[in-house]
Amino acid sequence: MGKHSETHHGGERRLTLAEVTDALVADGLVAAEVADKFKQERRFFRGDMHPLIVLAEQRWKSLKLPHRTLDLDVLTQWLADWVHLDYLHIDPLKINFAAVTEVMSNAYASRFHILPVEVKSHEVVVATAEPFQRAWEAELEPILRKSIRRVIANPADISRYQIEFYNLAKSVKKALARGDVAGSGVSNFEQLVELGRAKGQLDANDQHVVLIVDWLWQYAFEQRASDIHVEPRRDLGIVRFRIDGVLHQVYQIPMPVLNAMTSRIKILGRMDVVEKRRPQDGRIKTRTPDGQEIELRLSTLPTAFGEKLVMRIFDPEVLVRDFAELGFSTEDIVRWQQMTAHPNGIILVTGPTGSGKTTTLYSTLKLLATPEVNVCTLEEPIEMIEPSLNQVQVVSDIGVTFAEGIRALMRQDPDIIMVGEVRDLETAEMAIQAALTGHLVLTTLHTNDAPTAITRLLDLGVPPYLLQATLLGVMAQRLVRTLCPKCKVEGAMRAEDEEGWAAMVAPWKSSKPKHLHHPGGCLECRMTGYQGRMGLYEIMPMSAELRRLISLRADLAQMREQATRDGMMPLRISGAKKVAAGLTTIEEVLKVAPPVQGG
Repeated sequence: MGKHSETHHGGERRLTLAEVTDALVADGLVAAEVADKFKQERRFFRGDMHPLIVLAEQRWKSLKLPHRTLDLDVLTQWLADWVHLDYLHIDPLKINFAAVTEVMSNAYASRFHILPVEVKSHEVVVATAEPFQRAWEAELEPILRKSIRRVIANPADISRYQIEFYNLAKSVKKALARGDVAGSGVSNFEQLVELGRAKGQLDANDQHVVLIVDWLWQYAFEQRASDIHVEPRRDLGIVRFRIDGVLHQVYQIPMPVLNAMTSRIKILGRMDVVEKRRPQDGRIKTRTPDGQEIELRLSTLPTAFGEKLVMRIFDPEVLVRDFAELGFSTEDIVRWQQMTAHPNGIILVTGPTGSGKTTTLYSTLKLLATPEVNVCTLEEPIEMIEPSLNQVQVVSDIGVTFAEGIRALMRQDPDIIMVGEVRDLETAEMAIQAALTGHLVLTTLHTNDAPTAITRLLDLGVPPYLLQATLLGVMAQRLVRTLCPKCKVEGAMRAEDEEGWAAMVAPWKSSKPKHLHHPGGCLECRMTGYQGRMGLYEIMPMSAELRRLISLRADLAQMREQATRDGMMPLRISGAKKVAAGLTTIEEVLKVAPPVQGG
């Protein structure tokens, strides 16, 4: 194999370009003639750049299967194997930056190109890309009184996070020093409230607080988070990211700093910074490090230990996706477009919070909003600002309710109206009036599946004849995590898969696929095996028979049976198709889609 233990190499020294190139040839990854030509071109190379970074720029393809490009991560993994050390991909979400930066100074870490990444009771894990530099290890062990375990990490990541971790730790310390409230003892709730007020005096515009907030956003964008939760606790504040629908704890931050961060974000969101006793909403427009515009929707909530802040991240790019990218099958697209092509009537989109209803509605409205039509929306709050729509915010405090808003919109000569949510009979009746007078109305409802939406409206008190006359169709939806295309693993059906498949499609008859895909784990998907989410859809267009059942106030089972006869595919069957296509897993579908009722 040509692998070498680091002990075979003498002396305290840095890796050289020539030795790494020769080792790649010896390991059969690079052709000798390619390496010789490269060494000839580089023979006077004296730069300070790490050899792996220089070699990664060549974009060579490995001679070994699966012929991966020798990029920096692949080369770093190879180096770890070559010197018999563990490889570590530095994930900032898993590192306690406050603890690791206490191990050594920034200057010391920079001098040896190392970075502490984990502090345990008996050992410190230190990342390096220079396996033959070990003098620092002998110096540090007696000082720390802990053993040191070295791991090999990407040299570019070590340089980057060295700067970021130490800057961030410095900012938290300086921000804390400004607040000067450390070590306050709290014995009862009143004292806790007073302490909260004292801690809130840390200046929200302090440069260190500004840096921490910018860092938080940058990482949320990089990690593809959909929401950032900033949560106060008794002693420490907690920051969590929701990534692909799952919450991950990211940082623990001292409460004074957390309060200052919340105030900073509230200032940027044009919210009342002084008001901490009632919930507030706001929004911020910002940019990602690569210049893409992102909108954050803010929501604060008073809790026992202070204000909890949630920032929902809206990426305008999701709205220009076509329906196939959202997860619609070809039949789904045809059905949905037939429903939305009607000049008047009501279309309902149902599902729990966070099931992608907003993205579906906005993507649909964006396609319908041609220069020839007037599209108006009524929302609480406005989720995303979209220039081609006329968007109205519901403000219940001053009487602008959903029902009042629809009444006002009717005088605005609209063609298409989107109502954020039908919550009561008054809103439902106004939406139906709008549909009866020649408008296309799209709205959402919280129900488990499509047929239940009809019984929910009847239960609210909507007369069957009005529903019969206006309802065009209902679509229920859910979001499932999709398998990472880079690392998903194909395998035969196992016994537990067969049980899961039977549970997923019952009571329908469905042929099992011979092979399924399972999550792997790679750097692209942060070792989760999943990357991104897509929709499962259950589309129920209204048929003459369904309208007849509405007029008879038939029960839910009859309506569901008729919808199935009309060709409605339940959510789990939509999921089964995506499992068979290798896009997601049985576990994901069972987690989000309700069981099929009837058959």
